[in-house]
Amino acid sequence: MIKLHQTMRWYGPNDAVSLRDIRQAGCAGVVTALHHIPYGEIWPVAEIKKRQQLIEAEGMTWTVIESLPVHDDIKRQTGQWRTYMEHYTTSLRNIAACGLKVVTYNFMPVLDWLRTDIAYPMPSGALALRFEKAAFVAFDVFLLKRPNAAADYSETELETARQKLASLNPAEQKKLFDNLLLGLPGSTEAFTPDQVLAELDKYRHIDAALLKKHLYDFLAEVAPVAEECGLQLAIHPDDPPYPVLGLPRVVSTEQDLADLLAAVPIAANGLCFCTGSLGAHPDNAVPRMLQRFGDRVHFLHLRNTRRDADGNFFEADHLDGDTDMVAVMTEIIQLMQRRGKAIPMRPDHGHQMLDDLNKKTFAGYSAIGRLKGLAELRGLEMGLGKMLEQ
Repeated sequence: MIKLHQTMRWYGPNDAVSLRDIRQAGCAGVVTALHHIPYGEIWPVAEIKKRQQLIEAEGMTWTVIESLPVHDDIKRQTGQWRTYMEHYTTSLRNIAACGLKVVTYNFMPVLDWLRTDIAYPMPSGALALRFEKAAFVAFDVFLLKRPNAAADYSETELETARQKLASLNPAEQKKLFDNLLLGLPGSTEAFTPDQVLAELDKYRHIDAALLKKHLYDFLAEVAPVAEECGLQLAIHPDDPPYPVLGLPRVVSTEQDLADLLAAVPIAANGLCFCTGSLGAHPDNAVPRMLQRFGDRVHFLHLRNTRRDADGNFFEADHLDGDTDMVAVMTEIIQLMQRRGKAIPMRPDHGHQMLDDLNKKTFAGYSAIGRLKGLAELRGLEMGLGKMLEQ
């Protein structure tokens, strides 16, 4: 039986989780990126090989890049976007020359993920990531003070946000503010409010339809280059999978994925299928979507969320959220047998637990919680695989 290629994300030499830790977890591969290279700049072959050598010295391979960021000028088609497009295709060619195969990216404007709480206490004492709608509205309208933000919410939502803000002391308000202005994954820097407002303002004339067009324009240029080089592009869905801060989100629903794959119908244009991001949207039937789009899935993020009717969600245990992970894994196993090849997968957003409660790690990326998730997913894959073989 063909099995998943099990990996973990590594943020590079400064990550508190070492390559040795990842290997001891049972991973054959590492998912990483050159976080020290500024967005839009070319990834040199020498830097790619340097990172490869670090990973291979620990007996693992670097097969998935997460992420090769798309500069916001490209998303808006303003400023130096043509130069950044040339840089992107050059980076793809350099990546392919080093033997890597899968490149993950996203097309979320300004901020690529948002959580109101990065240390949400679970009943066990472990800590999880959480998105609370009322806290987010309070941040958007009353703390960040985004112009005209109130128009995006109902009076009920605004009143609930006022009450939420009133319940927080100054230190808790600052913590909420800091959580929502965390820098992009892999960075230890945070955005300032003025930076965020300035970036948001640059999108004031861009709606979902125009952002989709820009995404398809991007893919029309880079996907053929990837195909020519033997690379697979894997777009990560929006997180959360709905508009935030007045920004459009265009990779959130089943229809969004269908539109994207139809717009550039070549094999290199594919998906990073994240069960957590897609599962946070109540209309997404994740197992059905995997069945529909499976042939264009190049990378898997397996995690689970639990949501409620108010738009809140938290990162649940990998096998214990709203997404039926048994159905998902069954489809994955069948998909790999049909395709005749393994799909790279990583467990995503583990809880902070045990000894990791006393360590400073990237939110959602402590070692033990992800190891727990990997062990659960590995066992699920093996058990279901044995059943399907009978």
